[in-house]
Amino acid sequence: MPTPSLYVVTLRFADKSKASAHLADHNAWLQRGFEDGAFLLSGGLQPNAGGAIFVHGLARAALEARLKEDPFVAHGVVTTEITEIAASRTDPRLAFLTA
Repeated sequence: MPTPSLYVVTLRFADKSKASAHLADHNAWLQRGFEDGAFLLSGGLQPNAGGAIFVHGLARAALEARLKEDPFVAHGVVTTEITEIAASRTDPRLAFLTA
């Protein structure tokens, strides 16, 4: 079975006014992604446009299901876009992406 691709998930604000009500739950959801090893990086899109997550080790269907569990997605705070990258060459620190 091939190694899953690297995914870049873009979370763009759809209704920023709802963000504060769901921020703690969204952060807990992010933390679970880091704890189970699926999330490699998360951060804000500048200037204050939403966020992005680098994801590895999940099949696309599993990623899509996980995104539906994000409180920001479930409550319409953000819309998502998934970009799939099939890595062919990396810096040695990212060699796991082509293993």
